[in-house]
Amino acid sequence: MTIVSPTVIPPSAITDSTFELTYIIFDELLIETDKTIRQYLHLHQPTQTLTQIDEWLSPLSVTIDKHPANIHSELKAGQLLTIKLKNHFEQAVDTHWQTLWQNDEILALNKPAPLAVSRTTRNLHDTLIGLVRRQTPYNKAQLLHRLDIETSGLILLAKDKNSDIKWKKGLKLLIEKKVYHAIVKGTPPWREFVCDNQLAERTDSPIRCKMYVVDDNLPSATYKKPKQSKTIFKCLKTQGDYSLIECQLMTGRKHQIRAHLADIGFPIVGDKIYAHRGKYFLKRLETDAGLNIADYQILGAKNHLLRAVELGLRLSPKEDLTKIHCPSFSENIYHDLFNLENNDI
Repeated sequence: MTIVSPTVIPPSAITDSTFELTYIIFDELLIETDKTIRQYLHLHQPTQTLTQIDEWLSPLSVTIDKHPANIHSELKAGQLLTIKLKNHFEQAVDTHWQTLWQNDEILALNKPAPLAVSRTTRNLHDTLIGLVRRQTPYNKAQLLHRLDIETSGLILLAKDKNSDIKWKKGLKLLIEKKVYHAIVKGTPPWREFVCDNQLAERTDSPIRCKMYVVDDNLPSATYKKPKQSKTIFKCLKTQGDYSLIECQLMTGRKHQIRAHLADIGFPIVGDKIYAHRGKYFLKRLETDAGLNIADYQILGAKNHLLRAVELGLRLSPKEDLTKIHCPSFSENIYHDLFNLENNDI
């Protein structure tokens, strides 16, 4: 398995690069009276006028199934529209997302890592929401919740704006159960452990986004808006120096699982913020070269090994809980760890 990870972008990579923006053509999105490229893109970019889309496309290379095309070329269902963006660089990410479950309003997807769910400073187009809108008929899909760029597994999307409005306001009622799997280094002395405490950012932290378990012995001003949090952990198995931990969220705070596991002495393998006191997160920010092979060998993985593996949805008070599952990590824990043979830098 080849795993990619964000690195520092050299200026030359931006000025010398060409990015291929691709759309799969769906019959549901073709207008009977106008099946041209410009009209299809207008559906994906409704804030742009047709004139603006024409001006944007005119200097670019456009193809349909690898054959040259122009703004007035007509499209057919099943074709692949490709637009080559000049001097545009996007960080290499894993774009192989999968649909695991769906109904008329909701999609449950398996998000790979690393892949941001929405646009970042590194990636405008190669994000989960961007890929779904270009590769499915759901060009107005919306995220119902989020996963960190390095967290893989189950995530819910609404298929359109109306579905988003319907479900997002009652998301806590919709998602009754959230279960993750994490790989940590070491063997916990417990079979089951409950973390029930407050989490908050600290005013004195060198990593502003890092969450901490509140220490009652420190001044209250040390913490920013503490919130009660609870996670139930179960040790599913241990293999050599590593263990697979089941993590059931009872609340939904930022970085909750990562912060809780770090606080009890078992940070997630590959976690740049919560393992090794955040050393490798800070190094990646502060050095032009980013992280190197030796760093990843110490971290144990290029992306932190946390995966959302189960969601329990309450779609109706009269229906049983809908359980959706995502495959966990490899049966052999060592297959998911960093090694020089199956990882690229």
